Amino acid sequence: MNQSNTMKEIPSVERPYEKCVEMGPESLTDIELLAVFLRTGTKGENAVELAKRILYDSGQNGILGIHHFSLPRLLKLKGIGKVKAIQILCLSELAKRLAKASAKEHLRFSSPTSIADYYMEDLRHESQEVMKLLMLNTKAELICERNISKGTVKASIITPRELFVEALKQEAVSIVLLHNHPSGDPTPSADDRLITGRIAQAGALVGIDLLDHIIIGNHCYMSFREEGLLENA
Repeated sequence: MNQSNTMKEIPSVERPYEKCVEMGPESLTDIELLAVFLRTGTKGENAVELAKRILYDSGQNGILGIHHFSLPRLLKLKGIGKVKAIQILCLSELAKRLAKASAKEHLRFSSPTSIADYYMEDLRHESQEVMKLLMLNTKAELICERNISKGTVKASIITPRELFVEALKQEAVSIVLLHNHPSGDPTPSADDRLITGRIAQAGALVGIDLLDHIIIGNHCYMSFREEGLLENA
Protein backbone atom coordinates (compact mmCIF):
# COMPACT_ATOMS: atom_id res chain seq x y z
CA MET A 1 0.00 0.00 0.00
CA ASN A 2 1.46 3.37 -1.02
CA GLN A 3 2.29 5.55 1.98
CA SER A 4 0.67 8.55 0.27
CA ASN A 5 -2.71 6.79 0.00
CA THR A 6 -5.49 8.29 2.09
CA MET A 7 -8.45 6.16 3.14
CA LYS A 8 -10.54 7.82 0.41
CA GLU A 9 -8.05 6.71 -2.22
CA ILE A 10 -8.33 3.06 -1.16
CA PRO A 11 -11.04 1.09 -3.03
CA SER A 12 -14.19 1.05 -0.88
CA VAL A 13 -14.17 -2.75 -0.67
CA GLU A 14 -10.77 -2.53 1.09
CA ARG A 15 -11.72 0.17 3.58
CA PRO A 16 -12.34 -1.34 7.05
CA TYR A 17 -15.66 0.43 7.70
CA GLU A 18 -17.15 -0.42 4.32
CA LYS A 19 -15.76 -3.94 4.43
CA CYS A 20 -17.34 -4.47 7.85
CA VAL A 21 -20.73 -3.26 6.62
CA GLU A 22 -20.64 -5.47 3.53
CA MET A 23 -19.02 -8.61 4.91
CA GLY A 24 -19.22 -8.38 8.71
CA PRO A 25 -16.54 -7.72 11.37
CA GLU A 26 -15.23 -11.28 11.13
CA SER A 27 -13.98 -10.46 7.62
CA LEU A 28 -11.56 -7.83 8.93
CA THR A 29 -7.91 -8.59 9.56
CA ASP A 30 -6.30 -7.74 12.91
CA ILE A 31 -4.80 -4.65 11.30
CA GLU A 32 -8.17 -3.54 9.92
CA LEU A 33 -9.90 -4.06 13.27
CA LEU A 34 -7.36 -1.86 15.00
CA ALA A 35 -7.69 0.72 12.22
CA VAL A 36 -11.42 0.96 12.95
CA PHE A 37 -10.64 1.86 16.57
CA LEU A 38 -7.95 4.36 15.58
CA ARG A 39 -10.32 5.99 13.02
CA THR A 40 -7.63 8.26 11.54
CA GLY A 41 -4.00 7.97 10.58
CA THR A 42 -1.27 10.57 10.72
CA LYS A 43 0.54 12.73 8.17
CA GLY A 44 1.50 10.57 5.18
CA GLU A 45 -0.02 7.45 6.76
CA ASN A 46 -3.65 6.31 6.80
CA ALA A 47 -5.31 4.43 9.67
CA VAL A 48 -4.61 0.98 8.18
CA GLU A 49 -0.92 1.75 7.71
CA LEU A 50 -0.69 3.18 11.21
CA ALA A 51 -2.35 0.07 12.66
CA LYS A 52 0.11 -2.17 10.79
CA ARG A 53 3.06 -0.22 12.18
CA ILE A 54 1.71 -0.48 15.72
CA LEU A 55 1.14 -4.23 15.52
CA TYR A 56 4.22 -5.32 13.59
CA ASP A 57 6.75 -2.58 12.92
CA SER A 58 7.15 -1.44 16.53
CA GLY A 59 8.64 -4.71 17.78
CA GLN A 60 5.26 -6.29 18.54
CA ASN A 61 4.18 -9.73 17.40
CA GLY A 62 0.71 -9.06 16.08
CA ILE A 63 -2.53 -8.52 17.95
CA LEU A 64 -1.30 -9.96 21.27
CA GLY A 65 1.24 -7.16 21.44
CA ILE A 66 -1.63 -4.83 22.35
CA HIS A 67 -1.61 -6.28 25.88
CA HIS A 68 2.05 -5.37 26.40
CA PHE A 69 1.84 -1.67 25.61
CA SER A 70 2.02 0.95 28.35
CA LEU A 71 1.00 4.58 28.01
CA PRO A 72 4.61 5.91 27.94
CA ARG A 73 5.62 3.34 25.32
CA LEU A 74 2.65 4.15 23.10
CA LEU A 75 3.34 7.87 23.30
CA LYS A 76 6.84 7.25 21.93
CA LEU A 77 5.39 5.88 18.67
CA LYS A 78 5.20 8.31 15.79
CA GLY A 79 1.62 9.37 15.10
CA ILE A 80 0.30 8.21 18.49
CA GLY A 81 -0.98 10.98 20.73
CA LYS A 82 -2.70 10.72 24.07
CA VAL A 83 -6.17 10.04 22.58
CA LYS A 84 -5.02 7.12 20.38
CA ALA A 85 -2.88 5.74 23.18
CA ILE A 86 -5.87 5.69 25.53
CA GLN A 87 -7.98 4.04 22.83
CA ILE A 88 -5.43 1.22 22.47
CA LEU A 89 -5.10 0.71 26.24
CA CYS A 90 -8.90 0.60 26.62
CA LEU A 91 -9.13 -1.89 23.74
CA SER A 92 -6.73 -4.18 25.60
CA GLU A 93 -8.68 -3.86 28.84
CA LEU A 94 -11.99 -4.47 27.06
CA ALA A 95 -10.64 -7.68 25.51
CA LYS A 96 -9.54 -8.92 28.95
CA ARG A 97 -12.88 -8.10 30.53
CA LEU A 98 -14.86 -9.80 27.77
CA ALA A 99 -12.81 -12.98 28.19
CA LYS A 100 -13.21 -12.82 31.97
CA ALA A 101 -16.96 -12.20 31.79
CA SER A 102 -17.36 -15.23 29.54
CA ALA A 103 -15.32 -17.43 31.88
CA LYS A 104 -17.28 -16.22 34.93
CA GLU A 105 -20.34 -18.21 33.83
CA HIS A 106 -18.42 -21.42 34.54
CA LEU A 107 -16.41 -20.20 37.55
CA ARG A 108 -16.37 -22.68 40.43
CA PHE A 109 -13.75 -22.38 43.13
CA SER A 110 -13.84 -26.14 43.57
CA SER A 111 -12.65 -26.47 39.94
CA PRO A 112 -9.01 -25.58 39.14
CA THR A 113 -9.85 -25.43 35.44
CA SER A 114 -12.59 -22.84 35.90
CA ILE A 115 -10.37 -20.74 38.20
CA ALA A 116 -7.54 -20.82 35.66
CA ASP A 117 -9.90 -19.90 32.83
CA TYR A 118 -11.31 -16.97 34.79
CA TYR A 119 -7.94 -15.44 35.68
CA MET A 120 -6.08 -16.44 32.50
CA GLU A 121 -6.42 -13.10 30.66
CA ASP A 122 -5.59 -11.14 33.80
CA LEU A 123 -2.32 -12.95 34.34
CA ARG A 124 -0.91 -14.54 31.19
CA HIS A 125 0.11 -11.20 29.65
CA GLU A 126 1.91 -9.96 32.77
CA SER A 127 5.64 -9.39 32.28
CA GLN A 128 6.26 -9.96 36.02
CA GLU A 129 5.07 -12.61 38.41
CA VAL A 130 1.91 -11.61 40.28
CA MET A 131 0.56 -13.67 43.16
CA LYS A 132 -3.12 -13.41 44.12
CA LEU A 133 -4.75 -14.54 47.32
CA LEU A 134 -8.37 -15.68 46.85
CA MET A 135 -10.35 -15.80 50.09
CA LEU A 136 -13.47 -17.98 50.29
CA ASN A 137 -16.41 -18.42 52.66
CA THR A 138 -18.03 -21.61 53.96
CA LYS A 139 -19.80 -22.13 50.60
CA ALA A 140 -16.51 -21.87 48.68
CA GLU A 141 -17.64 -18.49 47.31
CA LEU A 142 -15.22 -15.62 46.78
CA ILE A 143 -15.18 -13.06 49.59
CA CYS A 144 -12.41 -10.99 48.02
CA GLU A 145 -9.04 -11.23 46.31
CA ARG A 146 -5.77 -9.45 46.97
CA ASN A 147 -2.50 -9.12 45.08
CA ILE A 148 0.09 -10.10 47.69
CA SER A 149 3.22 -10.01 45.55
CA LYS A 150 4.41 -8.53 42.27
CA GLY A 151 7.86 -9.01 40.79
CA THR A 152 9.42 -12.29 41.82
CA VAL A 153 7.48 -14.85 43.83
CA LYS A 154 10.00 -16.05 46.39
CA ALA A 155 9.56 -17.86 49.67
CA SER A 156 11.75 -15.25 51.38
CA ILE A 157 9.32 -12.46 50.37
CA ILE A 158 5.91 -14.07 50.88
CA THR A 159 5.33 -14.87 54.55
CA PRO A 160 2.38 -16.92 55.82
CA ARG A 161 1.83 -14.43 58.67
CA GLU A 162 0.92 -11.50 56.39
CA LEU A 163 -1.23 -13.71 54.21
CA PHE A 164 -3.26 -15.18 57.08
CA VAL A 165 -3.67 -11.84 58.84
CA GLU A 166 -5.55 -10.72 55.71
CA ALA A 167 -7.51 -13.99 55.47
CA LEU A 168 -8.55 -13.79 59.14
CA LYS A 169 -9.56 -10.16 58.73
CA GLN A 170 -11.92 -11.22 55.91
CA GLU A 171 -13.20 -14.19 57.97
CA ALA A 172 -12.18 -16.61 55.23
CA VAL A 173 -12.45 -20.33 55.91
CA SER A 174 -10.33 -21.37 52.94
CA ILE A 175 -7.95 -19.80 50.43
CA VAL A 176 -6.55 -20.36 46.96
CA LEU A 177 -3.17 -19.08 45.80
CA LEU A 178 -2.80 -18.08 42.18
CA HIS A 179 0.19 -16.73 40.28
CA ASN A 180 1.61 -16.55 36.78
CA HIS A 181 4.86 -17.54 35.10
CA PRO A 182 5.76 -14.92 32.45
CA SER A 183 7.74 -17.60 30.59
CA GLY A 184 4.43 -19.29 29.76
CA ASP A 185 5.54 -22.55 31.40
CA PRO A 186 3.51 -23.27 34.57
CA THR A 187 5.92 -25.89 35.94
CA PRO A 188 6.39 -25.10 39.67
CA SER A 189 9.78 -23.88 40.83
CA ALA A 190 11.48 -24.87 44.07
CA ASP A 191 10.24 -21.59 45.59
CA ASP A 192 6.69 -22.34 44.42
CA ARG A 193 6.79 -25.67 46.23
CA LEU A 194 8.34 -24.15 49.36
CA ILE A 195 5.77 -21.34 49.53
CA THR A 196 2.92 -23.80 49.07
CA GLY A 197 4.19 -26.08 51.83
CA ARG A 198 4.67 -23.26 54.33
CA ILE A 199 1.23 -21.79 53.69
CA ALA A 200 -0.52 -25.18 53.81
CA GLN A 201 1.11 -25.94 57.17
CA ALA A 202 0.31 -22.50 58.58
CA GLY A 203 -3.27 -22.79 57.37
CA ALA A 204 -3.70 -26.09 59.17
CA LEU A 205 -2.64 -24.40 62.42
CA VAL A 206 -5.05 -21.46 62.14
CA GLY A 207 -7.96 -23.42 60.66
CA ILE A 208 -7.91 -21.96 57.16
CA ASP A 209 -7.48 -24.57 54.44
CA LEU A 210 -5.29 -23.99 51.40
CA LEU A 211 -7.53 -25.48 48.72
CA ASP A 212 -5.10 -25.07 45.83
CA HIS A 213 -2.15 -23.22 44.38
CA ILE A 214 -2.61 -22.64 40.67
CA ILE A 215 0.15 -21.45 38.36
CA ILE A 216 -0.93 -19.73 35.15
CA GLY A 217 1.11 -20.15 31.96
CA ASN A 218 0.28 -19.15 28.39
CA HIS A 219 -3.14 -20.75 27.81
CA CYS A 220 -2.21 -23.48 30.28
CA TYR A 221 -1.99 -23.97 34.03
CA MET A 222 -0.73 -26.26 36.77
CA SER A 223 -2.78 -27.08 39.86
CA PHE A 224 -1.06 -28.39 43.01
CA ARG A 225 -4.36 -29.99 43.96
CA GLU A 226 -4.83 -31.80 40.64
CA GLU A 227 -1.23 -32.99 40.65
CA GLY A 228 -1.55 -34.36 44.20
CA LEU A 229 1.17 -32.01 45.45
CA LEU A 230 -0.82 -30.47 48.31
CA GLU A 231 -0.73 -33.75 50.23
CA ASN A 232 3.07 -33.62 50.14
CA ALA A 233 3.30 -29.90 50.88
